[in-house]
Amino acid sequence: MRFPDFRLRTRLAAFLAVLALILSFPACKTAPPPPSPPPVVTAPSVPEVEPAVEPKGLPYAADPRLNRLNGIIPSQLAAGGVPGAVVLVGHQGRIIYLQAFGQRAVIPQVLPMTPETVFDIASLTKVVATTTAIMQLADAGRLNLDKPVAAYWPAFGANGKGGITLRQLLTHSSGLRADLNSRASWLGYDGGMGAIVADSPVYPPGHGYRYSDANFIALGEVVRRVSGENLDVYCAQKIFKPLGMWHTGFRPRASKDLIAPTDLRWGEVHDPTAHRLGGVAGNAGVFATAEDLAIFCQMLLNNGSFQGGKILSPKAVAAMIKPHRLRGANTIRALGWDMLSPFSKPFTLSFPRGSFGHTGYTGTSIWMDPNSQTFLIILTNRLHPHGRGVVKSLRTYTAAAVAAAVPMGPPAEMAS
Repeated sequence: MRFPDFRLRTRLAAFLAVLALILSFPACKTAPPPPSPPPVVTAPSVPEVEPAVEPKGLPYAADPRLNRLNGIIPSQLAAGGVPGAVVLVGHQGRIIYLQAFGQRAVIPQVLPMTPETVFDIASLTKVVATTTAIMQLADAGRLNLDKPVAAYWPAFGANGKGGITLRQLLTHSSGLRADLNSRASWLGYDGGMGAIVADSPVYPPGHGYRYSDANFIALGEVVRRVSGENLDVYCAQKIFKPLGMWHTGFRPRASKDLIAPTDLRWGEVHDPTAHRLGGVAGNAGVFATAEDLAIFCQMLLNNGSFQGGKILSPKAVAAMIKPHRLRGANTIRALGWDMLSPFSKPFTLSFPRGSFGHTGYTGTSIWMDPNSQTFLIILTNRLHPHGRGVVKSLRTYTAAAVAAAVPMGPPAEMAS
C-alpha cells in the first residue's frame, strides 16, 4: 500500500522540477514594477508684462478746403518727372490732410506709394536730429552755443578754426567749405573727422551765410563727444523714442516694402558724404515717415513736448526759432532752420514771416508757421530711378494752396 505514496511523491518531484525549469527562463520572469514618475515641478510664475503700446500720433480730421490739392499734386509730380509723394498738412493739433500719390518705386517693379512709406529725408536730418540734439545739450547746460567748437572738440580748433562757435555752425556762418574737402583722402567716420580737423575756413568766420554740410557733420561729432553716445544712438534714445517716432532713425531696419528708394539705393542714405561716413552723420542719414515728422512738428509748435513726452524746454524752442539776420546776405536763419534764403522761396512766397522749415536734396521738406499752428510736410522720391526729378513747382503750388485754405497772414516775401 506504500506504492501509491511512492508514485505520488515521484509525480510531485517531477512537477517541481518542471516548474523550476520554467521559472529559470528570463522571459517568464515577472516584470519589475514601472519606475515612479518624476515629481511634478511647478515653474515659478512670471509676472505678466503689459505690452508696449505705441503712442497715438496726431488725430486726423480731413479739411475739405484742401481738396484742391488732389488735383495740384499729381499734375506737379508729372510735370517734374517725380514718381510719387506723400503730403501731410497739420493745423492746430490735428492732421487735416494726408494723401499718398503715384508710385513708391518704378524699378525693378512698380510699387504704389502709401502714407506709411519711409523716406530718406536727407538734410532734414540737420534739424530733426542734429539741431535738436544740440539744443537738448544746451538746455541741460552741457554746452554753450556761443563757445568755440574747440571747447568741446579741441582738435577742431586747428588750422584757423579756433574761433568758430557752435552758433556759427548752426547758422551756416562758420566759413567752412560746403562739404568735406574733396581733395583730402579719407575713409570711414574717423577719417572724415580727421578731414574736418585738417581743413581751414574758406571764408572768414562770422561774415555771411554759406550753406555747408560740414557744419552739421561737425555738430554731430560735438553731440558724440559731449553726450558720450554716437549720434544715431543719442537721437533714438533722446528724441525719437520719447516722442513715439517709431519709424524714424538712421540706417533703417524696415523692410524694403516700406522704404522709398532714392536713385537705385534702397534703405541706404543717398548723400555721398554721409554714406562714406557709415550712414550716420549730422548732415544726412535719417529716414522717417510723414506721420512721424508730423509728431516732431507738433512738438515744436507745443514748445517742446508731445503727449507727455517733453524733449525741449520752451526756452530752448524759442532760442531755436529766433531769427538771425546774417551779415552780408539777404538771408535769415534760425538755429538749424531756414527762414529766408534761396532755398526757402517756394514756401515764403505763401507762408508768413516767422515761419520756418528746411528742405532735403531727396525731395523732402518741412515748413511750419507757429502763429497759425500750421505745418506742411512734402516727402518725395524725386531721385528715383535716375536722379532727374524736380520738386520746386510742387513745393510752390502746394504751399500756396495750403496758405489759401488756412489763412496765415501776408507772405514773407513777394514774387519778383
